[in-house]
Amino acid sequence: MKNMLDVRQLLKRFGTFIYVGDRGGDLHLMEAETRELYKNGCITIQEYQESLIIIRKEMRNIEDGKGANAYE
Repeated sequence: MKNMLDVRQLLKRFGTFIYVGDRGGDLHLMEAETRELYKNGCITIQEYQESLIIIRKEMRNIEDGKGANAYE
């Protein structure tokens, strides 16, 4: 897993599509959904950890003003 597109594809495998029109809100929901998938045994620890790293990196980019066009 390398970028947000990979995280979106992971969530999509389970029928989860997240778009609320607010990038920060999307990322928080994606993190919560990823956590639930892991808690329920649907994804591996590696998928879980990689997803969280990517999501949190993107959150930091938004806070720093670098994540304006980050729907990759």
